[in-house]
Amino acid sequence: MIRKAFVMELNPGKAAEYKRRHDEIWPELFALLKSHGVHNYSIYLCPHTHQLFAYAEIESEARWNAIAQAPICRKWWVYMADIMATNSDSSPRAVDLTEMFHMA
Repeated sequence: MIRKAFVMELNPGKAAEYKRRHDEIWPELFALLKSHGVHNYSIYLCPHTHQLFAYAEIESEARWNAIAQAPICRKWWVYMADIMATNSDSSPRAVDLTEMFHMA
């Protein structure tokens, strides 16, 4: 299993809306993540910086990257674009983090 972590940025004042949308995640998107080998996916908010810290355990980088090509994922990006920092294709601006320590 590959441990993956990255940060994104939430627009100020949008924490409640971000949480609401994820509490109601679309079943099709949830199924896509599972079918592409995503496990233990969590997202945390640092309220002082508006940074979102995401952690997921994935089965393969190729399968993880393929999620971005799915129409339901692209639709989710558009749905979320009004409350977070995004790229020109509406994908979340994300910076991969380098693991520096792990205790199993």
